[in-house]
Amino acid sequence: MPAARESLLDAAWTALARRPWPAVRMVDVAASAGVSRQTLYNEFGSKEGLARALVRREADAYLAGVERALAASADPCDRLTATAEWTAAAARDNALVRALLTGCWSERLPAPALSAAPSSSTVPAQRRADGPLPTPGDLVRLVRDRAATVLGGPAAGQDDGSALTRSCELVVRLALSCVTAPPDEGGIAELVRDALHRQPA
Repeated sequence: MPAARESLLDAAWTALARRPWPAVRMVDVAASAGVSRQTLYNEFGSKEGLARALVRREADAYLAGVERALAASADPCDRLTATAEWTAAAARDNALVRALLTGCWSERLPAPALSAAPSSSTVPAQRRADGPLPTPGDLVRLVRDRAATVLGGPAAGQDDGSALTRSCELVVRLALSCVTAPPDEGGIAELVRDALHRQPA
């Protein structure tokens, strides 16, 4: 029931924008999505399952945006700049992405355990959501390795010590610093280009 699942996740996201997660009620999420409360429980199992699925969806959307940023240009520096700008923008505009990237979960947000949760779900998407959620370090490695693979080929994405991989990690960590202390308008691109220019070849 993919359409109902997405509608329920959209309804949960809308509810979260209006009130803290502890005040979000399952019955209200179901009603807002136009489905029964039983359908909600069939899809997610519990409010914790709904929280895990919502966090997983936002993490996946962030990583899909990284893929788009890395494909936006032929120039490697432009690709890394776009990735850094996307990271900062996604964290600015989405509280769950910001929490995933920084590890700082406010009381307003669902804060599911990042370790895998016991799952008896028959819904494949929920079994995935019940698996481990990414830590900030996981996201740094995922983005770093993906960038290195796109820029240097499959072998580059698996060589933690290469200059390319180090440059990719530097850009990701620079972007995360811009999440917590935003630079002036247009500052991320300048910071990334300057940092890459100073990197040894």
